Amino acid sequence: MSEIQHSIKFAARKSGLTTHVIRVWEKRYDAVSPDRTDTNRRLYSEAEIERLTLLRAATRGGHSIGNIARLSLEKLKELVGDVAPALPPSTPPKKSTSVVLDEAVEAIKNFNSIELDEKLGQWAVMFGRQGLLQKVIAPLAQRVGDLWREGIITVAHEGFASSAIRSFLTRNSTAYVPRGDAPTLIVTTPSGQFHELGSAMVAAGANDMGWRVIYLGTNLPSIEIASAAIQNKARAIALSIVFPGDDPNLPAEFESLRKHLPDDVKIIVGGRAAESYSSVLEKIQAVRANKLEDLYDILDRMRRSD
Repeated sequence: MSEIQHSIKFAARKSGLTTHVIRVWEKRYDAVSPDRTDTNRRLYSEAEIERLTLLRAATRGGHSIGNIARLSLEKLKELVGDVAPALPPSTPPKKSTSVVLDEAVEAIKNFNSIELDEKLGQWAVMFGRQGLLQKVIAPLAQRVGDLWREGIITVAHEGFASSAIRSFLTRNSTAYVPRGDAPTLIVTTPSGQFHELGSAMVAAGANDMGWRVIYLGTNLPSIEIASAAIQNKARAIALSIVFPGDDPNLPAEFESLRKHLPDDVKIIVGGRAAESYSSVLEKIQAVRANKLEDLYDILDRMRRSD
């Protein structure tokens, strides 16, 4: 009887990784070699799922995926204690997302960078890196924006949160250093857009998918964005649009950006205010990413089309 094989979604669920990380580890590091169906869908054996599970445990323990991806199962078991990984007994139980967000907001209100950094580390262990991005940081960005608009926190609080979170994500992205032939993504916000959390999440997510990310900060004129994209031979530009949703100057900035870019450079736009500019975004043929999952799908399709 032939060995049972499983889909990538099953492999992700059993190993604790995301499908995106599995694809990156396979393509860049040859961590696993799944079979393919006639329609090119990946099929993973039990041994490969065990291997992915061990690799996840080893990287969470501080090992670089680039150094361990091709180790034998026996060597991987030695690295993680000869057992399939589980959370250490001292790790606290998972909290609900609402409790986690309340704790994060409290640290932000108090400008407590040490507490916020420690909690981000705890939540990364609880939820995994992608869970941290999608279940914590994405809703936190919205919560912070709402509190700012309601006058409960100030722009200084938001700037503090953005800086602390971006710093944490940057420090913890070393396992996903892109290869030399990785496509380049420019991440920024256009003129008049000062909110940074959305672009920080985009940069971290794209980095996880194997893109070379060049982060340009916020409030950048279209000419400067286009110049950076051309100079670095970027495959795409990702723009975060959060507030305001009625800037009369922004449509012209979008049109200027498209005008000065090569035709094959994609413009990806997301953020809570993006819908307000839908007509001009359609005009410049921008690709909309309403949530992180959309961004991952867009970037994955672009990689596969190269």
